[in-house]
Amino acid sequence: MSEAKIKVNDNGSLLLTGSFEVVDAKGNVFETKKAVSLCRCGESSNKPFCDGTHKKIGFESSPRAPK
Repeated sequence: MSEAKIKVNDNGSLLLTGSFEVVDAKGNVFETKKAVSLCRCGESSNKPFCDGTHKKIGFESSPRAPK
């Protein structure tokens, strides 16, 4: 599997692909697929995963890495 990559989606989630594990504060591993979208707006009812709520609440954030 490839290295983990996180893509910051404009006005949306963090898309995580590659080789990764998502663990909680106690070290328990969440069941995942080959790619997951992580919540960035804080309003998902399926945290830490995105459920699309950012679209309903008008979440806006489009950060850019410095060149």
